[in-house]
Amino acid sequence: KELIYTESDLIVTPIIDNPKIMKQVPVRFDPKTLHIPAYSVEKLSSMKEVDWNSFLKRVCSLLDSSEKNTGIARSKLNLLYYLCTLVVHKEIANRLISSQMFPILIQQLRATANWDIRANVARVVGLLALHTSELGENVPVSEAITLLTELIRENFRNSKLKQCFLPALGELLYLIASKEEKGEHPRECWAVPSAAYTVLMRCLREG
Repeated sequence: KELIYTESDLIVTPIIDNPKIMKQVPVRFDPKTLHIPAYSVEKLSSMKEVDWNSFLKRVCSLLDSSEKNTGIARSKLNLLYYLCTLVVHKEIANRLISSQMFPILIQQLRATANWDIRANVARVVGLLALHTSELGENVPVSEAITLLTELIRENFRNSKLKQCFLPALGELLYLIASKEEKGEHPRECWAVPSAAYTVLMRCLREG
């Protein structure tokens, strides 16, 4: 064992927003243009179920809105910045990853034409995966992995876009692996497509 393992092998560091990998621009949102109240984590944690559902419904509605003009796109981007500040808290991350917001984030990754929005959706997804400690059976993680894999493959020569999608993909894969290790057997919606491993190996091989 002493020959096989080194202590550094057992140290897990985050992939997303890790300054040793890539220095991220600090996330700042403008509460004046948020279109929803900029509740603090403490306020959200102490909310009654009815108020939480109302807040979540408004968030999902804004995320799902059509980006026909630059104002709506800017508002959506601002909302994603706000979500980035929320999902770094475990309790909020656990509630959001199991909510209807997660499928909408996946849908936005697929549908939006705005690359800034797409990159920040991927960032929210990656932060959710990093900070969540509870993963429900019905969370469509496999769908998110499949889509991120496709986006990386389609934009393989664009290193900037790969740097947006790879951290989120890595965090989702680690989340599933950690659940398997704890004996929480993967469900069908947690299955990792073989294409994800193929794309990762190609990234490692070709840079």
